[in-house]
Amino acid sequence: MQPFTVNIKLAARTLTGALSAPNRGAADWGWQGLIAYGCHSLVLVVDANTAQTLQVLERHKANVVKVKWAKENYHHNIGSPYSLRLASADATGKIIVWDVATGTARCEIQEHAKPIQDMQWLWNQDASRDLLLAVHPPNYIVLWNADTGTKLWKKSYAENILSFSFDPFDPSHLALLTSEGIVFISDFSPSKAPASSGKKVYISSPHSSPSHKLAATTGAKKALDKVKILISNEKPSAESVTLNDCLQLSYLPSKRNYMLLLYPREILILDLEVNQTVGVIAIERTGVPFLQVIPCFQRDGLFCLHENGCITLRVRRPNCSITGTPNEEPDPDPVQELTYDLRSQCDAIRVTKTVRPFSMVCCPVNENSAALIVSDGRVMIWELKSSISGRNMRNSSSASPLYSPVSFCGIPVGAFQNKLPDLSLDNMIGQGTVAGEEQLKSSFLQEVHLKFLLTGLLSGLPLPPFAIRMCPPLTTKNIKQYEPLLAVGTSNGSVLVFHLTSGLLHKELSIHSCEVKGIEWISLSGFISFATSTPNNLGLVRNELQLVDLPTGRSIAFRGERGSDEPAIEMIKVSHLKQYLAVIFKDKPLEIWDVRTCTLLREMSKNFPTVTALEWSPSHNLKSLRKKQLAAREAMARQTVASDTEVSSVESSVISLLQEAESKSELSQNISAREHFVFTDTDGQVYHLTVEGNSVKDSARIPPDGSMGSITCIAWKGDTLVLGDVDGNLNFWDLKARVSRGIPTHRSWVKKIRFAPGKGNQKLIAMYNDGAEVWDSKEVQMVSSLRSGRNVNYRILDVDWCTSDKVILASDDGCIRVLEMSMKPSCFRMDEQDLIEPAWCPYLLVPRASLALKAFLLHQPWNEKYSLDVMNIDYPENENVKNLIQEQLNSLSNDIKKLLLDPDFTLLQRCLLVARLYGDESELHFWTIAVHYLHSLSQEKPAKPTNAPILQEQLVNPLDICYDILCENHYFQKFQLERVNLQEVKRSTYDHTRKCADQLLLLGQTDRAVQLLLETSSENAHYYCDSLKACLVTTVTSSGPSQSTIKLVATNMIANGKLSEGVQLLCLIDKAADACRYLQTYGEWNRAAWLAKVRLNSEECADVLKRWVDHLCSPQVNQKSKAILVLLSLGCFTKVAEMLHSMRYFDRAALFVEACLKYGAFEVNNDTNKLIHAVYADYARSLKLLGFKQGALIFASKAGEAGKDLLMELKQPEEEVTQE
Repeated sequence: MQPFTVNIKLAARTLTGALSAPNRGAADWGWQGLIAYGCHSLVLVVDANTAQTLQVLERHKANVVKVKWAKENYHHNIGSPYSLRLASADATGKIIVWDVATGTARCEIQEHAKPIQDMQWLWNQDASRDLLLAVHPPNYIVLWNADTGTKLWKKSYAENILSFSFDPFDPSHLALLTSEGIVFISDFSPSKAPASSGKKVYISSPHSSPSHKLAATTGAKKALDKVKILISNEKPSAESVTLNDCLQLSYLPSKRNYMLLLYPREILILDLEVNQTVGVIAIERTGVPFLQVIPCFQRDGLFCLHENGCITLRVRRPNCSITGTPNEEPDPDPVQELTYDLRSQCDAIRVTKTVRPFSMVCCPVNENSAALIVSDGRVMIWELKSSISGRNMRNSSSASPLYSPVSFCGIPVGAFQNKLPDLSLDNMIGQGTVAGEEQLKSSFLQEVHLKFLLTGLLSGLPLPPFAIRMCPPLTTKNIKQYEPLLAVGTSNGSVLVFHLTSGLLHKELSIHSCEVKGIEWISLSGFISFATSTPNNLGLVRNELQLVDLPTGRSIAFRGERGSDEPAIEMIKVSHLKQYLAVIFKDKPLEIWDVRTCTLLREMSKNFPTVTALEWSPSHNLKSLRKKQLAAREAMARQTVASDTEVSSVESSVISLLQEAESKSELSQNISAREHFVFTDTDGQVYHLTVEGNSVKDSARIPPDGSMGSITCIAWKGDTLVLGDVDGNLNFWDLKARVSRGIPTHRSWVKKIRFAPGKGNQKLIAMYNDGAEVWDSKEVQMVSSLRSGRNVNYRILDVDWCTSDKVILASDDGCIRVLEMSMKPSCFRMDEQDLIEPAWCPYLLVPRASLALKAFLLHQPWNEKYSLDVMNIDYPENENVKNLIQEQLNSLSNDIKKLLLDPDFTLLQRCLLVARLYGDESELHFWTIAVHYLHSLSQEKPAKPTNAPILQEQLVNPLDICYDILCENHYFQKFQLERVNLQEVKRSTYDHTRKCADQLLLLGQTDRAVQLLLETSSENAHYYCDSLKACLVTTVTSSGPSQSTIKLVATNMIANGKLSEGVQLLCLIDKAADACRYLQTYGEWNRAAWLAKVRLNSEECADVLKRWVDHLCSPQVNQKSKAILVLLSLGCFTKVAEMLHSMRYFDRAALFVEACLKYGAFEVNNDTNKLIHAVYADYARSLKLLGFKQGALIFASKAGEAGKDLLMELKQPEEEVTQE
């Protein structure tokens, strides 16, 4: 038989309920895979996969208004491990940065006393991982070091700041949404406050903007004129200004320089190069308005939340076919608009006065699930699932079909290989660039449909008031079947039963039709609850008293037909042996009932005194009764055996008779133990009554104590009786010594007194109007105290004991707290918690273990076999750590286990998958780009002799445009051309047209540029200039003298501060490489890189980008991680390995070197061998530091000369062991 264990020690925890209005925007889903959200002044942390609450953080004194998880965009090692850091801000302006695993605050930040409007961690973490930018109302932005709590700088702006958004492509750019418009900051840096006050643009609301009539020649649709947004640098005129009702502003992470503005009835997509709306998602008149939108990074998609709680996913419709090459004549009527098609939507919720959607968060790692946080405390987790539909099932809807991607985890896979399409958004749907019919016929693309599936639901407590009661305590007798259950009666008549080891709802029973006022347990699996309706004009109510059997959920009306139109029940009390029940009414004598038979034993006479408080005595005569019972049993057994002839059946007959005798003795002879209770009347006189069988006898009266007011409650345990009165006095009676002590607490009315469970435990909790106190009745002194308004900001509604040393408080903020006896708010350590279902979260392991687990997953197979059993490998760590690691491995889903154990799953795919599992942002980007370029390198090798310009597969599967400058040149050019086409269609002002013309010149589209230049009207000041420019562009010939003249003019222009004009001239005469050099000299690095990608051949482009890499690596810029990605995109793999090694990213370097060797990406010579050995040796050392011996041995043996000493070191202890 397996050893039986019971977890007697319950963790302190908080059960939460409905949220308060300021919590609306306080929710975030971190890269770590956890969701955090604010509930009143608490912060809850929920695991998204298993929908379990992992942590409740309690330290704020006011409502939490913002929470943000720290970014994981840096290299993790033993010095900077995987850790759960969260910042939360409240309505009084306090920001707390938490270490979530231990529940402790790392630092607290306070600047002003107003609610924080917005805050974000800086995403570029090369310089520091701890920077947090916050908006302190009304108009300050402050940069904090969130590790130490020091203020780095503070800057004020002219208007009130509502929120802000970082540019995901450039860490120095930031946009503030203010009450009047948008402020663009382009000189943001962690080291000092922005010098300028930013570029301010005004937005008038989309409805009030005058429609701009476009010339019909551009082929623009009339309907789109209506929704032109007016972005201008002048303040709009008074009558067109409506209050800025823009709900949200954010940059699109899927492509550079786009921004979305959210209004209740439309989403506008702006192109920031020309400050013009290029796309509108409008809601029809009958549709449900938007509340929030989250743009995706992996695909150009938007998760939108609507006011009815419905989440929709919209994905951009692809533009024209990809087959056109850049220099062909453009499509005569190109796509006029960025169109986002509705691809999937989930069910709405029932919105009422108290139930409405608060916010939505989306998984940042995989972008394939969203969670909805509802005001009643529910969290609904919706996951996107993709299903492949047959070709013939094409629906006739206008949206073009979505296709599954060619590759999985970056590498194209065959039809029969293991793949998991639902892993992330970019593995579900392809890039949507493919629309050419001829490709579809030849290729293996499958059409997919997306749907939302509800995969997790967490529900909170209903609205207070509550009545709570803990089940009977744990004893040696019930240890086998004991479960710590808490019954919570609610105002709508249902009783919720919570399991306190996990904090999860065990059962919800709808028993009553009105507010539950009290609950008493009669066994471990049953309770009696009572509810009273609101009184009618005579003051009479309907009383409901129900006996409930928990396992079956059956409930019986305990008082039968009685209960309508009578005075309200004040309280019910169950006797110590759970035999009798006393029911006390407001203006009606008390009733005594037999719990076992549901019969009324006695209804007291009319002249019976009014009861103000009542308590059953713990003393009874059960032991002497048991002796009598045993004697009776033995006699009966003897009698039967004599008359029975068959000896073999003796055993069974004795047993059956015993059972019969027991039931008889309890019912017919009615052996009921005698029990006592005491009660007080309105004068404070104490009465003592005895109940035995069906007789109730009055036995003694004690005159009132003069020092006490009207008694409100009594508690009795052992030889101690405690009375509480309306004035807050406690009177302790020692019945053995016959002495009493009165203690004035000066806390007004004592509402409840309860003794703690456990033999000899004389602690009690007393509840007052304004809080609670724990007293030790043996010493007669107070242990701890809690006051509303002083140390907490909630009121106590009910109290009980959970175990002998923990109390339960129900409070009016809708929470139920299980606290230590000190009643101090406490967070628990997450690793001490018993979860019903194990949750995958490597961040909870100690740093060494989480990194060892990562190495274990990455370097499969071990000893020639793929396995997810840590016990199989040599990892001399203590058992406890090993078990924790094994628990993490077991909690992975079967699909992921299958992938990890698949021998065809390549090393690079494994690296990408593990980066996703760990939510490691910097690894994810690094491996995505590494996989792409290493794979395309291996594809190009055989194709060298044919000299095919662009391979078919690269056409179908380019690197996503969200990687911007890191994409292949041909794809990047195509994207820029499409963008200019769209800008050209949307032209509305002269400035805008000029920007388009300039851009077309740089892209080499001279004919269209000339057309635009000739459009300038003769009244315009630039008319002459533009006409001459048009002539120049058409007549530029490549004759020597004209070239040299233009070059001279261009260099003079650049020297005199006209950089962009000079660059245009250089591009006209095909001197784009010089233009890039000038741009770099003047610090325009991004523009130089852009120009190199669209105009230069690959060698020249690589030169420009390599200079940029050197600039990025320089100490004052310090963006080495970006530099590595640029080198990867250029295919400089050896240089990447060197840089990773010099930056001490040993694990990444070793894996990268291994992958390069597999793909043959290194030229093998002495230098590279030396590098490879050095990388392997250093990695072996770092694995040894983690205590991962087997891994260290493998890499030390690969490291040749460099690993010799280490190999000796690692093998020595083994030899010693064998010698012994």
